[in-house]
Amino acid sequence: MSFEKTVIRFERKGPAETGLQPMQLDQADFQSELPEQYLHEYYADEALGLSVGVWTTTTMQEQFGPYPGDEFMWVLEGQVAIVDGDGNETTVKAGQSFCIRNAIPVSWKQVGFLRKFYMTYADPNAATPEIASAEGGVMILDQATLEAGLIKMDSTGPLVIVGDAPLQRDNVLFTNDAGNMFVGMWDSTAFDSEMRPFPWHEFVQLLEGELTITEGDGKAHQFTAGDAFFIPMGTVCRWQTSGTIKKYYAIVDHAAD
Repeated sequence: MSFEKTVIRFERKGPAETGLQPMQLDQADFQSELPEQYLHEYYADEALGLSVGVWTTTTMQEQFGPYPGDEFMWVLEGQVAIVDGDGNETTVKAGQSFCIRNAIPVSWKQVGFLRKFYMTYADPNAATPEIASAEGGVMILDQATLEAGLIKMDSTGPLVIVGDAPLQRDNVLFTNDAGNMFVGMWDSTAFDSEMRPFPWHEFVQLLEGELTITEGDGKAHQFTAGDAFFIPMGTVCRWQTSGTIKKYYAIVDHAAD
């Protein structure tokens, strides 16, 4: 686990030196027999209620109840069904990304093995809201639909551009009830930015293009389509790309509180 303000690249099986670690589970949380679950947290802030990492599970079904936090997920292997109080299932398959609204009444139903990248935000100081229906609370990101809804941005924030301003577009699919977590799609033409502290926590799933992020100490990270990474708030960095890039993002922004 990392608490450092540094760019974190995600690996599907966790870090090579440690891999994933077994989780301690409670039978009371499951309708089914206990599964086997493994986890690696790449970054966690318990005071904030933020966790990002990679997680696996075998066949299981959780107890029905309020979902524990707002969460963005990219399913790497397997598929999952999110079951509402009427027994309706929303199925998410390998290769798809989705988000779930905090506290909607659902059950996670798993047949076979699943692996995912995730970012979960659950403010430990906030009361769990009472939400009667899960309707609209599970959102699968559809790339074509989100692309069609991209809107030109009036500014290039949070990046401060060096040289010619790029064309940047955004489409926010999900905003949590607290108004401080956002999930959506963003794209940009070529640009170079100044070296500055990053103003929020962000998980990125890069969909198209190539991107270089250089940190204040000179360490450079190269990302291409299919990569996932996380930038903790306060990380000093510079973004550069020579062509168009497109990403899914999940942001937790304290300034929006």
